Amino acid sequence: MAPRRFGIALCMIAAAVLVGCQTSTSGGVVGGQRKQLLLVSSQELDRVASQSYAKLLSESTKQKTLNQDQAQLRRVRAVAGRIEPQTAVFRSDAPGWKWEVNVISSPELNAFCMPGGKIMFYSGLIQKLDLSDDEIAVVMGHEITHALREHSREQVSQALAARTAIDLGAVLLGLGQSSADLAGVVYQALIATRFSRADESEADRIGLELTARAGYDPRAGVSLWQKMMKASSGGRPPELLSSHPAESNRVQQIQALLPRVMPLYEAARRGR
Repeated sequence: MAPRRFGIALCMIAAAVLVGCQTSTSGGVVGGQRKQLLLVSSQELDRVASQSYAKLLSESTKQKTLNQDQAQLRRVRAVAGRIEPQTAVFRSDAPGWKWEVNVISSPELNAFCMPGGKIMFYSGLIQKLDLSDDEIAVVMGHEITHALREHSREQVSQALAARTAIDLGAVLLGLGQSSADLAGVVYQALIATRFSRADESEADRIGLELTARAGYDPRAGVSLWQKMMKASSGGRPPELLSSHPAESNRVQQIQALLPRVMPLYEAARRGR
């Protein structure tokens, strides 16, 4: 009975996976239509992200680290203001998100965009790497892509599906909890990391197109990652590079994409 029950359970899981496979974006010139496992509600993740962002803002305000440099804040918000309308190329609802853009005074080389368009830059990223507006745009486009492609939602869905299969298999096959825990560790080590790196490469590609469409020079992606390589040499990689592909590979990918996105940049510049 156990093998039969296990087979039925696997069929149920497979059916749920098939129903949950969709894509969160349309394709631009770099492509953005990969099928994704999306089993959880985007509204729920947006709600949680909004609450987390509000908490971060509150804590940063108390610590007097939020938006301390008004000139720096204006630069970052100006870049975001040009990129946000371009998100319509990949999904029509994105320009209408409740976008927020803020800067925390911190030595960290970091930036992120939460689901729903909640963006945070860390001043250390701009100051230590002496970023140009074009380089800020490359970072911004990359981070916004994570939200557009709903990578967080995809990761949660993958973890949910894997955890369900592991727990169900442990019960039906009579495995102990330690076996299930071991299987979970293997999943995190092998599968989750691989998907994370795939997400980062995808964010590089789509982010570069957003950069170009907003009228920022996508060639800045090369100088940005060269600066990142220099910053990470001989020490701990910047937080922004956690579980990311090697910077040298990123430079090669950007250079390969330039023939596709440079015409978009040139057209945007002519139209300004």
